[in-house]
Amino acid sequence: MTKQPRHRPRRRFPEAKRIIVECELEQCIHCGSPLVDRNTWYVKKYVQTMDEPVFVAGKSNKCVNPDCTHQDEYYYARGVLLISLPYSTYGLDVLAFIGWQHEHEHQQFVEIQEQLNQQGILINERTVGKQYRRFLALLGGMSDKKRERLAAMEQKHDGLIWAIDALQPEGCGSSLYVLYEVLSGTPVSAIQLENATTPRLTEWLTPYKELPFHVLATLSDGEKAIVAALKECWPDAPHQRCQLHFLNRVADPVIEEDSRLRRQLRDDLGGLPAVPKHTQELQKDTAENQPGAPPFCLSKEMRNWSR
Repeated sequence: MTKQPRHRPRRRFPEAKRIIVECELEQCIHCGSPLVDRNTWYVKKYVQTMDEPVFVAGKSNKCVNPDCTHQDEYYYARGVLLISLPYSTYGLDVLAFIGWQHEHEHQQFVEIQEQLNQQGILINERTVGKQYRRFLALLGGMSDKKRERLAAMEQKHDGLIWAIDALQPEGCGSSLYVLYEVLSGTPVSAIQLENATTPRLTEWLTPYKELPFHVLATLSDGEKAIVAALKECWPDAPHQRCQLHFLNRVADPVIEEDSRLRRQLRDDLGGLPAVPKHTQELQKDTAENQPGAPPFCLSKEMRNWSR
């Protein structure tokens, strides 16, 4: 009997699309000086999403101003949390799908596993249950451990930065709204809504509004209900659009045009004849037999033919 490995080997997807997430903060929140890219990844992992597996890496910046009270402080890329939770190799959309199927469609874990396997996601029944418990913990909101972490970050930076992001996995009739603290990279709470309105989001955020923490700023995409709810709860904190969402919107037409040009080049150049093999062999023989001879040149007739 072959002995099985003690731990499950890490899953790798060599053909997975690479997503390198930059840090959203470009200036130090304490001194205002430009942050410097650390040129290293503080996290890297393969993540299985509902669409496809992706390779995710997060970059960080630091303050190098010698006069800053927080010199050499690291600031991490919040965008990694929009793809998957810390120490998880499944996307947030997978958690939302599992939660929706179990809570609203009343599917058993083994049935959810079969659906995910049919979509190409490698997961077993036990892991489906584990991801469902992660989903419930996220919906559960604040815990003592999270509160302690936020308090330590608030003391360190004299405030917190709240961010909200929403995603709607295919097959779910609702969106999952997730509240993060940017500086600590902490996912704090989540809520699943079919029709998100400003009053409903404000009601969800109210317990966090009442926390005794100073708020430096808020961050979100351009969804009007989210922006209004953040301004309702923290009216004195400046609000900023998420650069990741903004750059994705800007890049969409560029990517579409680039794909069109690549298809056009492939169509235009795909019919060109290949370089004759006997020409390559003649070049090799010339180089071997006459080491000092000048490089072999095609005749005028062959040059015209190769064109």
